[in-house]
Amino acid sequence: SIGYTHSHPHAQLAYVESGEFEFTIGSEVKTLVAGDCAYVPPNAEHGAVCRKTGVLLDIFSPIREDFLSGDDDA
Repeated sequence: SIGYTHSHPHAQLAYVESGEFEFTIGSEVKTLVAGDCAYVPPNAEHGAVCRKTGVLLDIFSPIREDFLSGDDDA
């Protein structure tokens, strides 16, 4: 998967549960593996590419309202 370069007003923490991901934050590129995490400041240009199949957990502050379905039964 590819998370194309973008920005948003939320702070973001990305935790790699498994696999390998190449992260770009601004002009810095790092490869992260299981147990690593990356902090993305608000409004920073960033993106990620999955290099080895895995699980990536993203946490946002404040909450990403645009990610909520609006369905209370979900």
